[in-house]
Amino acid sequence: MGWQCTGLRWPDDQSGPVLAWSRGRQTRGSVLAYGTELGFRAAGVRTCIGARGNACPVAAPVPERSTGARCAECGRLDRAHSVAADTIPDDPRTYRVYLAWFGAGMVKVGITAEERGAARLREQGAVVFSWLGRGPLMAARRAEEVLRAALGVPDRIPYARKRAVRADLPGPAARAAEVAELYGKAAALDGRGWPEALERLPFEAVDHAGIFGIEGPGGPGRPGRPDGPVRAVTGLVDGGAVAGRLVAAAGPDLQLDAGGDGVVVVDTRLMTGWTLAAAGEGAGVGVPTVVVGGGALQTGLF
Repeated sequence: MGWQCTGLRWPDDQSGPVLAWSRGRQTRGSVLAYGTELGFRAAGVRTCIGARGNACPVAAPVPERSTGARCAECGRLDRAHSVAADTIPDDPRTYRVYLAWFGAGMVKVGITAEERGAARLREQGAVVFSWLGRGPLMAARRAEEVLRAALGVPDRIPYARKRAVRADLPGPAARAAEVAELYGKAAALDGRGWPEALERLPFEAVDHAGIFGIEGPGGPGRPGRPDGPVRAVTGLVDGGAVAGRLVAAAGPDLQLDAGGDGVVVVDTRLMTGWTLAAAGEGAGVGVPTVVVGGGALQTGLF
């Protein structure tokens, strides 16, 4: 049995992205460094990754273009224990409400368990965020509803939209200002439906552009890196390779400079469920791709 990719992880210690793997009950992680070569080749058939730490009992095949990598039965089991799907309203943990910025005019409200810190924000590809409040789960949910109703702030943004704007971001000050403006509007809602059980947290803009590698030396439009992502992988195929120099990562995405193939974005959710082997330098890109913004699929909750 080979190692299956289980996706990209963002530890809460700001150490950068980690590619996670499993083989039976064994797990491991590969720490990724920008500027290094990365290549893999898919083998066999993509199969369900199971749910809640359990393997799929029938190793069901799953579509190559699905970002979920679960069969229908394992998908139901996973959603049955999901805070995001509102199936465990009695969760006793403390939650935090946040405002997340992905691009000009693209801000959402969301919640995450306090113990997870900012990992959830990096998993979503939030370029900037600020905490808004903390408290019980249902109070956090109520705050989401208040912001949606009173200010028109969405709680979901299609991932393809986030990816499309990532290569053309305004400067740090403009990014923080947009989050600060929305924070001020949210703070002004005290007494107008704001949950009493939710403690207000002070504004502090946290910028992830550096840890994502999308700004600074070698970032988009900077010397040492081609200008922005060009194409995105739409799915792996048996025998198909993807190889290049890792130049950035954000959310579930890896951005590889594939030489003559340009900069290619690989959504690591499309890698899950595959058995992957190493691909040597020069393997290039031998899987289907699409121009960024040209119809990437959106099946996740964020």
